[in-house]
Amino acid sequence: MSRREWPNLKLVPGAAPDGSMTVPMITVVIPVYNEEGILVSSVLSLREQLKELGMSFEILLAENGSSDRTVELCRELHEKYPDVDFFSVDEPNYGKALKEGILRARGTIVVCDEIDLGDMDFYRRAVDRLLAGDATMVVGSKVLAGAEDTRPLFRRVATVVYNTMLRALLHFHGTDTHGMKAFRRDLLVGTAGRCVVDKDVFASELVIRAEQERQPVVEIPVRVVEKRRPSINLIRRVPNVLRNITRLVYVMRVLS
Repeated sequence: MSRREWPNLKLVPGAAPDGSMTVPMITVVIPVYNEEGILVSSVLSLREQLKELGMSFEILLAENGSSDRTVELCRELHEKYPDVDFFSVDEPNYGKALKEGILRARGTIVVCDEIDLGDMDFYRRAVDRLLAGDATMVVGSKVLAGAEDTRPLFRRVATVVYNTMLRALLHFHGTDTHGMKAFRRDLLVGTAGRCVVDKDVFASELVIRAEQERQPVVEIPVRVVEKRRPSINLIRRVPNVLRNITRLVYVMRVLS
């Protein structure tokens, strides 16, 4: 896949946020929190798989509030591999870390991934859709027809309930907002900057704002096989999620 296959692509010198003269085709943004057990192996595996795509890339680790050796391991990976970078935010906050990572991303295509997923089939299909020009964002849906979600039943039900709430309260037209997504940085970095809710609900706001701003958002089914149990218990997350959904409804239905 060459640049010529994407006629609307703005891949020009100095296009990166940091003012650098060249940009990678893909930036992978991965929030990480207390991931010392799988961080190194996951990043090394992802690097090898990204090489097979035949496109330039960078992996940006968005560390947020870890209390184990995650920061140290991020630094070691960065020092050893030029295509791996990292930064830290000062609290355990997935949404804040993901948003900052998107704003720092230099790639023409930004892929939001999870350290325990790394589904390269999603990368290939999403990049194909973006290069074809029929979408500016591709969302990997865990509940769309054809998806395979191997998570425990309780978490699968929680996903359905959560997205049903988003459709009822915010007129969301999709089936999923969390998990993997890919998009054109030039068209959606501004959308990310306008998001105001953080933590678990940031990813939802990003997708819903893109949809409401009439960006072409498409979903593709994905296969979800996690490498480890979630680092934060789902039950503990519920009160925070409900508060942030309430805030999101207020922001998007009252203030917008």
